[in-house]
Amino acid sequence: KNRMPIHYENIVPWGRAYIEYVNMFDLKPDFLSKKVLGCGDGPAAFNSVGNAFGGNITSIDPIFSLTKKEIEKRIDQTFGEVIDQTKANMDKFNWEMFGNVEGLGKIRMKSMLQFLSDFEQGLEEGRYIAAELPKLPFEDNSFDLALCSHFLFLYSEHLDLDFHIKAISEMLRVASEVRIFPVVDLNANRSIHLDAVMKMFPNSELVKVNYEFQKGGNQMLRIKHEDSKTQIEIRKE
Repeated sequence: KNRMPIHYENIVPWGRAYIEYVNMFDLKPDFLSKKVLGCGDGPAAFNSVGNAFGGNITSIDPIFSLTKKEIEKRIDQTFGEVIDQTKANMDKFNWEMFGNVEGLGKIRMKSMLQFLSDFEQGLEEGRYIAAELPKLPFEDNSFDLALCSHFLFLYSEHLDLDFHIKAISEMLRVASEVRIFPVVDLNANRSIHLDAVMKMFPNSELVKVNYEFQKGGNQMLRIKHEDSKTQIEIRKE
């Protein structure tokens, strides 16, 4: 059966659960003691739950310039669209995790409500910052780890190779390690930018993770800072 390809006019606000982040990015429990930046987090529960667990997570997204009410409205507007596109493309996804589209909708909505209930306090505490790639409002080496979920590579049609290279360079400027998930596009095909990006950043590797909702989307790209200590140690061996 030929399904309609998934296509969004714009990048949609779609919040994932804390445990999804942990699995997508292969985060070990000690990550809570690190300074973590989430790029393009949108209305995800990663920040609210992670910080409640004692983490040190900052999230950036242009959507954070809106009020809580406006974000709520934006979620309501796009929720149906995302669910419909997913329904029309059931065969592109693994359903063990969510059971069915309704189950997916429930978990997503729960995550987004967790975000909304934390948003105003988090904004005050400086945990949610209105900013967007490829320009980050932080000093060099401000973070141990920068994560980018469901933005780079996923939106390969919307964002060209040049954008990817600038965005990744900027994340590496502010963090000693970058992790990007997934490396497939909206239609679960390997991103057309992936090989060129890996050539451009020689300290990059694909890592298989314990998360696969899009079929075949079970790898993240990990890129270490050129001069990070671990790299130097590896070279010595």
